[in-house]
This record gives sequence, C-alpha cells and structure tokens, in this order.
Amino acid sequence: MNAKELEAKVKALENQVRTLTDIEEIKTLQKTYGYYLEHWMSQEIIDLFSDDPDVSLTLAPGAYLGKKRIAEYFNRHKDPDPEFLHQVMQLSGVVNVDPEGKTAEGRWYGFGAVALPSDKGVRQFFMGGIYGGEYVKENGVWKIKRLRFDASYTAAPAAGWVAPERLAPVETRPASPGLRPTFPAPSARATPPDISSHSTTSIPLPGRRLPKRSATHP
Repeated sequence: MNAKELEAKVKALENQVRTLTDIEEIKTLQKTYGYYLEHWMSQEIIDLFSDDPDVSLTLAPGAYLGKKRIAEYFNRHKDPDPEFLHQVMQLSGVVNVDPEGKTAEGRWYGFGAVALPSDKGVRQFFMGGIYGGEYVKENGVWKIKRLRFDASYTAAPAAGWVAPERLAPVETRPASPGLRPTFPAPSARATPPDISSHSTTSIPLPGRRLPKRSATHP
C-alpha cells in the first residue's frame, strides 16, 4: 500500500467513524426528546428543535410550523399535574446520515403509557405509532428539524387494542400446521444457562456468584 492509498483508507475510516458517531448522537437526541416528553419538560423539549425557519412538529391535531408555534404547543402546560404521564418510548431507531454529515433522517416506533388528568378524572391508555424525523447539525450539535408522529392505535389497559369480537384465547400452537421445528421448545421447568453475570456490565444475577478474576483479566 503506497502513501496515496493509505491516505485514502484513513480518510474513508474517518468518514465511517464520523457517520457512526452522528448516528449515536441522533439516537441520543431522539431518546432525550422521549424523556423530556414523559415529564413535559417544555423548555428542554423546545431546545431540541432547530432554529431553521422550516422546523415543524406534526401530531394528531395537525402541524405546527416554526419554532414559535412549537414553543406555544409545549408551553401550554407549564406545571403538569402530578398524575400526568406521557411515557412514550423511542424504540428500534433506524438512522440514515447524509454523506456530508449535515443532515439525517430517522424512523422510530413510539410505544408507551399515557395518563391525562382532567376535571372528570384521569384518562389512561396505551398508545403505539411511528415517529419520522429529519435532523440537522447546527454548530456541531444535532437538532430536530422535522418530527412527525403517526399513531397506529390507542387502547385502554383493560380493553386492549383488538376488537372484542376478534379476540382469541392465548394458546401455544405450531407456527404452521405440518411444519415441525428442528428442536422442540425447552420445558418451562428447564434450568437456565449457568450465567454468573450480565455479559456486558458484570452485574451479579440473583443467587449467583461472580467467578474470581485472574490478575491479568481486565
């Protein structure tokens, strides 16, 4: 490998590292939005959005265009009721970063529990849907430029989300008649693998002891 080829390889690796770093920063941004939303931390939510004039937020009521309108939406509840809950988790994110590293797009599942207090009591339900986001890097920091949430369903905890006439009993059955698995499913009484700690955090599991580490083990 000559000097020119080495320089090209280093440049390609630098771009790859930058893209991976951008993806992780955008994932953190979206998860942070979810956390702030759970506690309705209005100003913190607003600060996650871009200052771009085309910034927008689209929810069930409609689209809010411009950061001023987005601020009006989140500032309508300055001091949320203690019974308020909006725990919508940002899940299974897929992020694509532009080759220039200045813009990106992402898609997430949103699922969680909601509790909305009113003068008639507290309305509770589960909800699920899809977030679609566009992101822009401003002064080296990723911001939300456009965010849209399309709800797929809402459901009361006791009722679930399937129409009563379509409910079937929970049962274990083959995935397809006549199709047998390579190995049978383990018994419910099967002994779990002898794992003494979490594979990445080394947190002891209940009833287990960590093995002694040798002096050379990191």
